[in-house]
Amino acid sequence: MKFASKIRESFVQQYKDKVPPWGPLGYVVYKRTYARMTESGLTEEWYQTVERCVNGICSIGGIFTQAELEQLFDYVFNLKCCLSGRALWQLGTGNIERIGSDSLQNCWHVGVNHPVDPFCFTFNQLMLGGGVGFNITPEQVYEMPIVKYGISIQRDDQNDVDFIVPDNREGWVRLLERVLESYFYTGKNLRYSTNCIRARGKPIATFGGTASGSENLVEGIGNITNILNSRVNHKLRPIDALDIMNIIGSVVVAGNVRRSAEMAIGSSDDVAFLQAKNWSRFSIPNWREMSNNTAQCNEIASLPDEFWGGYEGEGEPYGLFNRDLCRGLGRLADDYNYRPDPRVIGLNPCGEIPLESYEACNLAEIFLPNIESVEEFINVAGLMYKVCKSISILPFSDPKINEVVGRNHRLGISITGFLQSQWVNRYEDFTKVYRALEEMDATYSKELGVDESIKLTTVKPSGTLSLLPGVTAGVHPAYAKYYVRRVRFSSLDPLVDLCRKRGYPVEPKLNIDGSRDLQTMIVSFPVKTPNGTVLAKDISAVDQMRMQQLLQTFWSDNSVSVTCYYRKEELPDIHQYLRECYDDSIKSVSFCLHSDHGFTQAPMEETDGKEYQRLSESIEPIVNMADDNERVLDDSLECASGSCPVR
Repeated sequence: MKFASKIRESFVQQYKDKVPPWGPLGYVVYKRTYARMTESGLTEEWYQTVERCVNGICSIGGIFTQAELEQLFDYVFNLKCCLSGRALWQLGTGNIERIGSDSLQNCWHVGVNHPVDPFCFTFNQLMLGGGVGFNITPEQVYEMPIVKYGISIQRDDQNDVDFIVPDNREGWVRLLERVLESYFYTGKNLRYSTNCIRARGKPIATFGGTASGSENLVEGIGNITNILNSRVNHKLRPIDALDIMNIIGSVVVAGNVRRSAEMAIGSSDDVAFLQAKNWSRFSIPNWREMSNNTAQCNEIASLPDEFWGGYEGEGEPYGLFNRDLCRGLGRLADDYNYRPDPRVIGLNPCGEIPLESYEACNLAEIFLPNIESVEEFINVAGLMYKVCKSISILPFSDPKINEVVGRNHRLGISITGFLQSQWVNRYEDFTKVYRALEEMDATYSKELGVDESIKLTTVKPSGTLSLLPGVTAGVHPAYAKYYVRRVRFSSLDPLVDLCRKRGYPVEPKLNIDGSRDLQTMIVSFPVKTPNGTVLAKDISAVDQMRMQQLLQTFWSDNSVSVTCYYRKEELPDIHQYLRECYDDSIKSVSFCLHSDHGFTQAPMEETDGKEYQRLSESIEPIVNMADDNERVLDDSLECASGSCPVR
């Protein structure tokens, strides 16, 4: 069989003037988020992006026939499926050669059982644009040694110091590493200089965006040393590890376009952890907003009362992670120890992939409303599988990652738009597609000369990618008929001025303590959900969990990410369902109050038709970003070194 090295240009040109089946915001979201700059100085059109990605898969070792490449191109172009957002942005670029597979992965997990490596790993991956989940249960954290006494860490901006921080990602990580080594190993004082770090607002040629300056780094190091000084001659507690990780996240996002997605997994009987975000009763530091927090719980009956405080509106409701179920089961329809996963310790930040320490996600997506038959479902899933499996053979920069990824080759072929599709009650078809993926994995793994994958399927929350075809996200209903969607931007991002000029409401971000963060701006967008879409008000929290359970049974051998919208009057039903089903059926779940949650700048806020009309009439919609788009992408979204801040 003859394999192809790239797709035929004559085939691609047939799509040059075709219009993909975009959703209402699809084209704008694509141009804003995924279209790279071309040599002509303009950003790509969709057919060019798909061509770059298809050829990029071949260049990293993917084995495809010419017919398969053309079928892959057609499916992606017509929005029947899509590569991960990170792969959509990075494939076919020189970043792969410089950074390797780190540039193609969205999320990670790490166990915090070492005083240096997990923190530096998290700092590095967050600055590369990835999200990091981390396990801070006592069994992890108390493996670390005690904090040494009498350490002095001082900033001294001159040349005669112990360490001059280089003006790059590696330099910032190295400073953190030196600080932690002083407190846990060497016992030596450290004087460091930030003279080489460029001033806030200066352009960053490699990462993209603008520099945040040295002050956020210095403040973060100061906050971390304060925590370490408070634990002298003692071990760090899980709450201390949480704070250090959150401070790292706050340094990464401060004053720049990079995001910081974190999930903290703590013990369900650690009261300090369970109260860490209860701002209604305690004064808590602003950095704790950096992570979504989840309690590790294998038996629902063991949850203490403190866990449920967040569900009543006392701060944030925590999610749940059933580690034992993740280790013992793949799909619920299969037997225990069918595709066992005994080393899992946590989740990626969105909760759809159980992971070992230092393991990465490897995702792709199928847009179910656009899939017309079982045969097409199998073909689309198979090609997305081959894309992800090909990516799984690429090396990473860290030997610890290479070991676990090379052993597991964990994949996550996801589905989205479930509640809008014809497949809602066709569970036997999900099993047919899953078995076809297993057969393909056995064959393609031999062709690549690697082990078969430990897991194959998932359901991720699917935020941005679902906007391309305009389908509901993952297994979720639409939030509301009319709502305001709030998006964070760096105050230096040129898009902020563009939105302000077009009439969109723009305001500074409010911190947990009520202070204003002038380095981060919130832009509000009025949204109207298409007619006929299932809304959160039409489906109870328990029914949302039932949908999750069904997909966990017949499709996902990883996990099913779901954030259940609920109202306080539903809590008794939620308790009852969890008592009956959690231990044996739910790998992970999170909840969010639909309203009355206490957030002044919630990501989404329901409104009514009149308010939507008023807001819509006050703005000039961004439907043609020609000149502005080229400028914005050039100035603030170019991520030549692998950072994908908004993907």
